[in-house]
Amino acid sequence: MIKLIPSIGKLILASASLTLGGVLEWQEAVPFAAAQTTQVRIGIARTMSDVGYYVADAKGYFRDEGIEVTMTPFNSAAQMMAPLGTGDLDVAGGTVSAGFYNSVGRGIATKIVADQSSMKPGYGYSSLMVRKDLVDSGRYKTLADLKGMKVAIGAPGTGTASALNETLKMGGLKYSDVEVVYLGFPEHLPAFLNKGIDAAISNEPTMTLEIEQGAAVRIVGNDVTYPDQQTAVVFYSERFAKDRRELAERFMRAYLRGIRLYNDALKDGRLAGPAAGEIIPILAKYTSIKDEAMLRRIIPSAVNPNGEVNITGLRHDLAFFRELGLIESKDVSADGVVDGSFVKAAVAKLGPYRPAN
Repeated sequence: MIKLIPSIGKLILASASLTLGGVLEWQEAVPFAAAQTTQVRIGIARTMSDVGYYVADAKGYFRDEGIEVTMTPFNSAAQMMAPLGTGDLDVAGGTVSAGFYNSVGRGIATKIVADQSSMKPGYGYSSLMVRKDLVDSGRYKTLADLKGMKVAIGAPGTGTASALNETLKMGGLKYSDVEVVYLGFPEHLPAFLNKGIDAAISNEPTMTLEIEQGAAVRIVGNDVTYPDQQTAVVFYSERFAKDRRELAERFMRAYLRGIRLYNDALKDGRLAGPAAGEIIPILAKYTSIKDEAMLRRIIPSAVNPNGEVNITGLRHDLAFFRELGLIESKDVSADGVVDGSFVKAAVAKLGPYRPAN
């Protein structure tokens, strides 16, 4: 059973968001005896991409592996790096930022071990939004019209910044051609309503709320402007990956079962697949979205059911962070921070993903 705790040290949650994932049940799982249950501490950003942890907990997949999880919410993955480095967290989920690479450059050997969400065609849960009155008046007609506009993203040095850069390039613009401001995704909606921003790279459920409240228009999804971007990942602490290897492998098996069931809930860019009836109540229980009808309307995130990370996307984002002068060390690389051995071991045990009929 999951235990939610408010903070580690002085890191306290100040925002809420949402995330998704999926899996086919592993029918041969053999539960561990209760006496063998081991605690694993997870840092979450409370986004849709955290769904794999939620499903694995709700369906008993962690319990089947002799694991009890404690989930601690953070404002961002960047805040999770220090407790991962000290071993106060075993696992964390979130975006790969410039701050992550800088922590690695300082000797914190955190590893990216699995996909948590990525941009797949039809699943643009993060998109360019433009204020509705600007669209209605004709001030905004094409991407080139973003020049000089105030555009909000979640935080500096993140994949969202890289996604904005790719969107601007499609309009013949540079990153410096817009005024970038930083607002948590839930704050994008009131900023649009107050005309404090002109555009934003927003994610779900904020995107749907912006549309339904007449605040903004969805222009294009990141799945179009930046397909296959690796938007969120699973991190393992060095201590968890090296000193507790067998436990880390059990954790990955449970996680993959969770994201496989989530994948069985996906259909045509919505939570409308065969397993949607199982996944939607879990999301309503574990996340800030309690309206199941809303969960059926939003665009969910995609996640690789075999857990593989898109290294090409990681390399591309790192290169962009370097262009902005955000990376301290010349030696860090995307390839050097990825350890695919845990998902390989899990897939070898579970078998390849087979979608539900």
